[in-house]
Amino acid sequence: MDSLSLKPAIADVPARAPARPVSGRIADDMAMLRAAAELTRDLHLANPRIYWTDFLLSVAIGYAGFVAAVMLASPALAVLAGLVSMLALYRAESFIHEVSHMKHATLPGFRLAWNLFIGIPMMVPSFMYEGVHNLHHARTRYGTVDDPEYLPLALMKPWTLPAFILASLLAPIALIFRFAVLGPLSLLIPSLRRAVVARYSGLAINPQFQRRAPEGEAKALWNRLEIATSIWAVALVATVASGIIPLRVFLIFLAIASAVAVVNQVRTLVAHLWENDGEAMTVTAQYLDSVNVPPPALLPVLWAPVGLRYHALHHLIPSVPYHALGEAHRRLKATLDGQSPYHRANYKGLPGLVLKIARSTVARGR
Repeated sequence: MDSLSLKPAIADVPARAPARPVSGRIADDMAMLRAAAELTRDLHLANPRIYWTDFLLSVAIGYAGFVAAVMLASPALAVLAGLVSMLALYRAESFIHEVSHMKHATLPGFRLAWNLFIGIPMMVPSFMYEGVHNLHHARTRYGTVDDPEYLPLALMKPWTLPAFILASLLAPIALIFRFAVLGPLSLLIPSLRRAVVARYSGLAINPQFQRRAPEGEAKALWNRLEIATSIWAVALVATVASGIIPLRVFLIFLAIASAVAVVNQVRTLVAHLWENDGEAMTVTAQYLDSVNVPPPALLPVLWAPVGLRYHALHHLIPSVPYHALGEAHRRLKATLDGQSPYHRANYKGLPGLVLKIARSTVARGR
């Protein structure tokens, strides 16, 4: 695995399929871009009450569900509790996306709380995403070989889709190995440290991506979070190995963490159409290669939480907080006429999106 992630990379697939320079040549629709900017000017302010309430409730439900899954004698009830725990922790973990975009002065203490309650315990500290995700939004990087969060999955072989999903099952084990073994060892071996920083310190799916070493305040934050997460990972391994934490409890934790990774990987699979061949793309082309799953669909609340159901819209207005994206969507939908490309990135649900990408891979395989 070339990258450690909630969205593990497929290391053995070809990085780019043969050229098909179509999507990158879509001209920008200036009416849509102007409307997106003008109609959302009053929606950029994060509401601390919404953020803190949503996050802390998700954390409380997630860990309570985990405790219930461990304590309940009934297998059926234990599985149900584990499912509730997984969905709640997945929602809480998804706030890493907001952490990577927010102005921290508007939500003081939120990044620290996120790392204490989720990032460190789940071994996905915020430095794994901050400094990486912003590259995905860079105007000239999206969909190219320099985009850490892009693979042209629709242009690859059919077997890459199940491999893409199944690889995520190993994410929790890979993260434990990264922080309990590789992190401490890399402090003693400079060459290993360079590899750990470049290849095993980013939530990325592009196996060619190598991140740069942090500097300044980012480096100081990285070091603090990495030390804390490594201490937690080593303590977890030691207490399980010594029997202080029963193996059954640890396996339940791994099962829930793996389920979180798999659900997130499925969401990642349908977050974009993955049809770009590596060319730089216009903003409109990037939007049309991305996906909204707006109401009336109900299930995206569970599998695309914290605003992720409006992923295409987020690429138009990345600074708008998650709780305002629904209102932004309603305004744009009502304002832009039926010929606007805005409507072409809105889809009904998960099954149709998976089928669309699967059909593309099958067609390419032929």
